[in-house]
Amino acid sequence: MNTLRSLLLWCTLLLGLPGTGLAQQAAADDAEANATWQQVRKAMFQGRDITSPAPDVISIEAPDRAQDAAIVPLSIRTHIDQRAERYIEKLYLVIDNNPSPVGAVFHFTPASGRADIETRVRIEAYTHVRAIAQMNDGELFMTTRFVKASGGCSAPPGKDMTAALANLGKMRFRVEAAADGKVEAGKPALAQLMISHPNNSGLAMDQLTRLYTPAYFVRHIQVSYAGEPVLRAEVDFSISENPNFRFYFLPHAEGELKAEVIDTNDLRFESALKISPR
Repeated sequence: MNTLRSLLLWCTLLLGLPGTGLAQQAAADDAEANATWQQVRKAMFQGRDITSPAPDVISIEAPDRAQDAAIVPLSIRTHIDQRAERYIEKLYLVIDNNPSPVGAVFHFTPASGRADIETRVRIEAYTHVRAIAQMNDGELFMTTRFVKASGGCSAPPGKDMTAALANLGKMRFRVEAAADGKVEAGKPALAQLMISHPNNSGLAMDQLTRLYTPAYFVRHIQVSYAGEPVLRAEVDFSISENPNFRFYFLPHAEGELKAEVIDTNDLRFESALKISPR
């Protein structure tokens, strides 16, 4: 985790977003030629081959033009089964023209069932959004989508900070189940984790004090089921206020779906939900 945190910080410092000229020009740029992406690719993948597009492996869903740049819905879909012999081990979320381009790195196991992720992100300027899947053998596949949005990282928070801090760390699970309230054993089940956290980017100015609200956001998420790892993620402030994630897990017996969250102040929050599959 410390190594990845250093890498993300390095990318943030090295690749600080230029002015609006790049954002305005980005729509006409070839996605692969984007200078920020080339720097991230070199830093994170060291010249390894990346198959793109790869519709049989991975796709991304996002609006062409976002209604609100601070809460842009994003879905990463994968199209292969998570099997012990071959599975998606990591998903990298890269938002080229954000101040911190590497928005998240998600880690999966065969117990994830499927390596899909849905969340909401901030987008600071017109940009290519990328999802890169890394297989357990190291093979890389990428999908890219261009999204028109601006000002999401520097937008003021949607809620009063006092109220937001009063609910800090509260979490809630929701699991899609059959009419009897149970999930099916051995079949990937869709879960949602909702986290109450301001996820301050550090780039939003308080309109009364004219000071910038300090950066303060969820950094690490770990989800397990019946003691087995399902999902682990290192995330950045590109994830929207009150982080929300939809993901799969593979229920096989009665157990707890458990989440542990750590933020940039090293505060830890936990939540668990008992699951009884049929």
